[in-house]
Amino acid sequence: MKLFEKLAAAVLTVAIFFTPVPAAAADGIGVAIGALGTWASYESAYKSLLSLGNNVNAQMTARRQDVKENGSDKNPRDLQIVNAVMNQLVNAGTYELRANSLPFIWHVNDSEKFNAACYPMNYVTVNRGLVQVLNYDENQIAAVLAHEMTHGIRQHSAKIYANAVARQVGAMMVGVNVDNANINWGRVPAMVKYSVAKDVILPLEYEADEGGFYLMTSAGFNPGGAAAAMARMDYYLRFETRDFLEFDAHDTPNEQTFNDHADTDVREKKLSELMTDYSCGHVTVKKSDRQYKVFIDGKEVYIAKNTGGQQNASTKAYYFAGGLARAFHDYNSISAWNFRAGAGNSVDFLTDSYVFRQLREIAFVENIGAKIRDAVTAAYQKDKNRKKYLDAEKKRLEAWKKVKADALYADTRLARQLRVNADAYNDYDEGELALKEIARAINAKNQDNHAECLAIRGRAKAIVKDFTGALEDANAAVAQDSTNLYNFLNRSDVRRMRGETDLALADIDAAIKIDATNPIPYQLRGNIFDKLGDTASAEENFRKCYELSKKNSHLIPLKYLEKIDAKTAEKIRKANPDAETNSADEP
Repeated sequence: MKLFEKLAAAVLTVAIFFTPVPAAAADGIGVAIGALGTWASYESAYKSLLSLGNNVNAQMTARRQDVKENGSDKNPRDLQIVNAVMNQLVNAGTYELRANSLPFIWHVNDSEKFNAACYPMNYVTVNRGLVQVLNYDENQIAAVLAHEMTHGIRQHSAKIYANAVARQVGAMMVGVNVDNANINWGRVPAMVKYSVAKDVILPLEYEADEGGFYLMTSAGFNPGGAAAAMARMDYYLRFETRDFLEFDAHDTPNEQTFNDHADTDVREKKLSELMTDYSCGHVTVKKSDRQYKVFIDGKEVYIAKNTGGQQNASTKAYYFAGGLARAFHDYNSISAWNFRAGAGNSVDFLTDSYVFRQLREIAFVENIGAKIRDAVTAAYQKDKNRKKYLDAEKKRLEAWKKVKADALYADTRLARQLRVNADAYNDYDEGELALKEIARAINAKNQDNHAECLAIRGRAKAIVKDFTGALEDANAAVAQDSTNLYNFLNRSDVRRMRGETDLALADIDAAIKIDATNPIPYQLRGNIFDKLGDTASAEENFRKCYELSKKNSHLIPLKYLEKIDAKTAEKIRKANPDAETNSADEP
């Protein structure tokens, strides 16, 4: 079973052995929860998954397991486009992370299935099959990945799991209290999964579609890309695959069954309407048999005809409309469209910006520049609804500002965890991620140890080869607080990476003077001696680390553990035959 399937199963497994709440008893579940403690189960599950989502080790483990179980895509083209799209979404998109959310990481796995997933700890796994089915179209890939990112940003996994727990206990109690004899126990597993999917997952899918739309458009992708991606998915599911893991064959248009994804027609329509709203109400796309028609304020300006499948027409129409939508959204007057004489007798307009490319190319080929100009001119003459749509956008931006402010003023515990997370990223040699997380930690108003933050930032800078900035931060940390052994240990690692071995060892000595019972200085000293080839000194320090850590085998490289505790080393070897014998840096 693949990793994303395991998580999906885990989310729903808690509920599949109990009957769902009957529709007529929907209000009654509140009574049952209040009386029987189900709300406590909900809260516990919710907090547990939120904690998992803020755990760097869990994030890195998810990636490691994904690579192990699903492999890695070897196609450079796949990797290039996913990396480009994700970097653009992460760095240019409008969103804010909550204080208890990690920065995004991603991986393109080797599965041929059409899928992607985002885990509670903001790890996005992308199947190579999705990239290829979407024909390497970066706008459509951006739509899917922005959808997945929204699941992470809105912490949907925690909500799904917690709701499943509440339904498990509450539904069981309502069933028992109402009429135990009427429960059809044979249908319980499927019906509870259906209940959770219908009432919990599907609304979150719509929310992720909407959030993904605004994320991708804010990052600069074509506003028509989301609807185009859904049209492509609809065509794929109907005509190109019947894989039961990708498509529930019982689903029919306008009828939802056990599939946890909403009907693609419904989602396409909603995404198309979002594009219309984005255009300040001016641009609409309508299906007509196998054609797609584009309108400006009800005036037809383009008909996309099929030249190679249904999705071909939809893609052309939505990208054409998306370009119009972006221009209406960005420009308050027609002058910014810059309508002008083009090649031959054509009318050209707008700029060579990527988002307008398909619009301008189609307008030239179809020679409809003048038609577009006339429709746009008329639209601005009655541009009465612009304020309404822009006010809605302003509210969304204000909501993100609130998320940012909440994170900025998070309590001391969460502020401290930002620092811990950055330190953990350093342990995994993820310097860029550590720098992102430590910047949040330093800015946090309730951060309780700014000196240690500087030390951690220094180590992160060293990992990304900014050795000068690294030492400046590390020195500042020690100067601010010379009683914290971790400030010395972080500076020691900075000096090690700078090639200053003697100074690195001196910092470790200083740390040991502060606290000789802490095992970490001995572990780091053992690592240094190991790299120097002084195995006797390395073993001596690893023995001390093992003793002080109460025989924590995870801190000791296996080749040394075999000398220090042969029985434990043998157990590890049997459990994991591929375990490294010489790794002294594994976190």
